Amino acid sequence: MPAAVEFDRITCTFAGRAGSYTAVKDVDLSVAAGEFVSVVGPTGCGKSTLLNVAAGLLRPTSGTTRIFGEPLTGVNRRAGYMFQSDALMPWRNALANVTAGLEFRGVPADEARRRGEEWLERVGLSGFGDRYPHQLSGGMRKRTALAQMLILDPPILLMDEPFSALDIQTRQMMENELLELWSANRKSVIFITHDLEEAISLSDRVVVLSAGPATHPIGEFPIDLPRPRDVSEIRLSPRFIEIHDRIWHSMKEEVLKGYAQTRNRLQA
Repeated sequence: MPAAVEFDRITCTFAGRAGSYTAVKDVDLSVAAGEFVSVVGPTGCGKSTLLNVAAGLLRPTSGTTRIFGEPLTGVNRRAGYMFQSDALMPWRNALANVTAGLEFRGVPADEARRRGEEWLERVGLSGFGDRYPHQLSGGMRKRTALAQMLILDPPILLMDEPFSALDIQTRQMMENELLELWSANRKSVIFITHDLEEAISLSDRVVVLSAGPATHPIGEFPIDLPRPRDVSEIRLSPRFIEIHDRIWHSMKEEVLKGYAQTRNRLQA
């Protein structure tokens, strides 16, 4: 079976006032059907750039992206995208936000409402469908966004630091809920995060990127922790600590390099 997402020598170069800037260069990476892959690396290393390429929102300068073996041209219709910041429409209540994609696809209103209520229940928001985004907590807004993406049943989930703004308790709760929903019908996931513990807790494989410019993968680490997982408990296991130590040592130098680059830009 072909990979759900395959990057074949992807390079993205952008024009700027000081000349061109290559964000990622010659990236080869594949995500199998049903595989949960997290991508970690220093700030500004091009993680979100690769996610936008997979979504078809950014056309690479060179290289090919394949989705289930077919070259990607235009927007990736087989992927759902969950952003770092809230992407809910403030004038729509939770139910209307969840069903927006179904409406755009022409699903009859009664069916869209039924499916929307089912998904609100699945993410623990039964009875909150009439609340507007400003009336929901951060965790509740993330649950709404998760239901908004999953109701369309995309085979690929692209997630750009979706839980980074949450407090640690809410974040771990959302991570567990994501794993529970994912395990019920395994999608292919590319999960972007700065948090190495989060990456290990969730994933089948963690990919480490170098510091920019010209970012590229410098290591891939299979995560052999048993499933199902409780993200708060699994982090106390000796095997988790061993994996964390191995990955951190592979990326520490790149993180320090990325920090120095950011500091130099701020001082310039």
